[in-house]
Amino acid sequence: MCVNRGVRPFVSVQAGLTALVLARLARGRNRRGPLAPLAGAPDATVSVVIPARDEADRIGPVLRALADDPAVHELIVVDDHSTDETARVAVNHGARVVLAPPLPTGCVGKPSALQHGLEQATGELVVTLDADVRPEPGLVVALADALLAAPACTLLTGTVRFDCRSLGERFLHPAFLASLVYRFGPGDVDGFQPRPSRAVANGQCLAARREELLAAGGFALSAEHMTDDVALARALRRRGWELLTVDVSDLLEVRMYTSAAETWTGWSRSLMAPDVTAAPWLALDVATLWAVQALPLPRLLARRGSRLDLGLLVLRLALHGAFRRTYRDHGAAFWLAPLADLPAVARLTWSVLRADRRWRGRRY
Repeated sequence: MCVNRGVRPFVSVQAGLTALVLARLARGRNRRGPLAPLAGAPDATVSVVIPARDEADRIGPVLRALADDPAVHELIVVDDHSTDETARVAVNHGARVVLAPPLPTGCVGKPSALQHGLEQATGELVVTLDADVRPEPGLVVALADALLAAPACTLLTGTVRFDCRSLGERFLHPAFLASLVYRFGPGDVDGFQPRPSRAVANGQCLAARREELLAAGGFALSAEHMTDDVALARALRRRGWELLTVDVSDLLEVRMYTSAAETWTGWSRSLMAPDVTAAPWLALDVATLWAVQALPLPRLLARRGSRLDLGLLVLRLALHGAFRRTYRDHGAAFWLAPLADLPAVARLTWSVLRADRRWRGRRY
């Protein structure tokens, strides 16, 4: 390998950004273990709220899993003006279906539907799940017990297992996931609370005490944001709430997209959270991804890499190995995913420069 020693400014910046990433990753030494399934019912009533817009083909598995769960006090599907048979499918699976109110000007569908579900719920705790998730038995009581053990004003968010079936999904998805880890590090760490401007949450799985969340403003806090889960977490952190991130990958699986094209256009739209992140942080995040994730391998292949690039490549491969339990299926495409880092970071950079505000047939 030929090491080019002439590009000092880049190496200096890269070294500083590497130190920042390593400081974030170092928290991983104190990560909590994943949640295990629990039997029976929790010490509080739980309402499960599922927002749904044109989900007739995907909502069945989550409803079947929750219909007979003794931990579920009520199962609410908020129909966000679907044009398919979503409401009928939900009723047939025993859910209580409520129609979302007309969408106010400037608001986004999902947080508005979630707010309506929160207002309609009667449980002491509320758990929100996306329509495309697949829960395992014991998920709801495990979430409830974790939340009840936390302080009153706590937003719980769960990290899930991904079901990527096509070769393209397995190749692209982990590259996008790595960008989250480089920018934020692990969140399921004892004693760690992110600053409000850097809080993140996974809207596929959220939980809170219902009355406290309503009093704080509920999902209306993020009603105008496409990246509504991150917006909610940051708004609540600014109000003094704690964020509890738990690993539920043994209990909750999601089939987010059905192709590489959907993964490319769909997930990359929200990952950088450009609508809720200040410009200086976005600039730092983009620079970090290029210097630490995207460029080390191309620089090495072009025989212009440094020892730092080599070290970063080793770090990337180690990180990718740790992703193994986060994915249901692997295969050659999964293990080759670090090769997708460069196009993935380029796509994320474009999403910052040209934010996409379209979703489910609506333009916001």
